[in-house]
Amino acid sequence: MFIQTEETPNPATMKFLPGRDVMGSGTLEITSAAQAAQSPLAEMLFKIDDVRGVFLGKDFITVTKGDEKSWTTLKPPVLTAIMEHFSSHAPIVTGAAESTAEAVDENPIIAKIRELLDQKIRPAVAQDGGDITFQSFDDGIVYLNLKGSCAGCPSSSMTLKAGVENMLRHYVPEVREVRQVR
Repeated sequence: MFIQTEETPNPATMKFLPGRDVMGSGTLEITSAAQAAQSPLAEMLFKIDDVRGVFLGKDFITVTKGDEKSWTTLKPPVLTAIMEHFSSHAPIVTGAAESTAEAVDENPIIAKIRELLDQKIRPAVAQDGGDITFQSFDDGIVYLNLKGSCAGCPSSSMTLKAGVENMLRHYVPEVREVRQVR
């Protein structure tokens, strides 16, 4: 098995591409060892010292590290854990795990926002090893949640304002502003 790696705009996060489906649809963000019980893969990764987060996307895994180790030190055990997991044929997530597959909304403005997120914005964000999910729309303000490598990324506020907000305001005139939910 060959796993490609890619750096992300967030220096604390690296993207791992195993060359096969990880989640298929939806995403799953795991930010602590306690949450990792819902994913055998995440459990293995959180056993590695200095792993602080795991994000499972359609066909990629992003791992966020703390400040203790460099990627030069951390990358080999992460690659080994991912290879061992896929070789074992264990499930990526257990039946109890909930992914962030988004619900359908009857409000036409929200439907248009979700459509733009799904078709134009989320694929671009996924290329950097993250995800962006809709939380709510209230009084012209769109509330979004950044996940994976995008959470805590130094350029995340620029992504939201210069990229996402401009696009949403262009296509959906009711949108005045975009804010991140933490």
